[in-house]
Amino acid sequence: PPNHLLVLLMGKSGSGKTSMRSIIFANYIARDTRRLGATIDVEHSHVRFLGNLVLNLWDCGGQDTFMENYFTSQRDNIFRNVEVLIYVFDVESRELEKDMHYYQSCLEAILQNSPDAKIFCLVHKMDLVQEDQRDLIFKEREEDLKRLSRPLECVCFRTSIWDETLYKAWSSIVYQLIPNVQQLEMNLRNFAQIIEADEVLLFERATFLVISHYQCKEQRDVHRFEKISNIIKQFKLSCSKLAASFQSMEVRNSNFAAFIDIFTSNTYVMVVMSDPSIPSAATLINIRNARKHFEKLERVDGPKHSLLMR
Repeated sequence: PPNHLLVLLMGKSGSGKTSMRSIIFANYIARDTRRLGATIDVEHSHVRFLGNLVLNLWDCGGQDTFMENYFTSQRDNIFRNVEVLIYVFDVESRELEKDMHYYQSCLEAILQNSPDAKIFCLVHKMDLVQEDQRDLIFKEREEDLKRLSRPLECVCFRTSIWDETLYKAWSSIVYQLIPNVQQLEMNLRNFAQIIEADEVLLFERATFLVISHYQCKEQRDVHRFEKISNIIKQFKLSCSKLAASFQSMEVRNSNFAAFIDIFTSNTYVMVVMSDPSIPSAATLINIRNARKHFEKLERVDGPKHSLLMR
């Protein structure tokens, strides 16, 4: 049976909650989010993620009347059995005190009803802050939020819909919800070692969020995962506009070859190879041969199988 997890997306009106949800889960591109209106009350969406993991995403409208209702008449309904609270702050907000007050009211309700919930704060619209100020402003906000969240722990991310930071934040959040992630990573490591890859990434098929990876060789760009998510998702959307479906691609130069291919029914895989003596066909056969094994892993809730070194 599917494993349903309740995810609350909260923050004041206009902070960008529905825009980010639409980009990650509903195939919007950033400029299309301008036509989204304000969210009225709570919008429920069910996102099937990795086969039997279903995220019940509640996008909670942030206008004052709705916020007051969440903490009073709807309190038990909204805050019970919450797995994750994602609270979005507009970095340019002129009402910081009010924002923090609502955030703390949320935390009180979580502490009462779902004390084990994971809490994430997104300091959003960072593209509006001057580049040389971003680190400083984010660090200040993060310190404030961590202090205000006690005794609960919160993890903070800086985000913008105009770059890869949105993918980084959501990948990190979803990663913590995958039940058998250690097992997945162990198998990915074995797979990478068997085929002599520099790096292997696993993407969730619909969102293109990175859910697991293994690297054998140091790579220079620490933001490469979310950049790839962003680029391939845009490319996939361009394909769908032409009524073509994106299946796979190979990028090769004198230093490396990268393969992106459908892997299981819920994932894409990316394999990076730097050994020029290994032909493309060999890597593609290896990907094909590993498919069955990873399909089996996804079907078993707490997988007992593992890919063994031969």
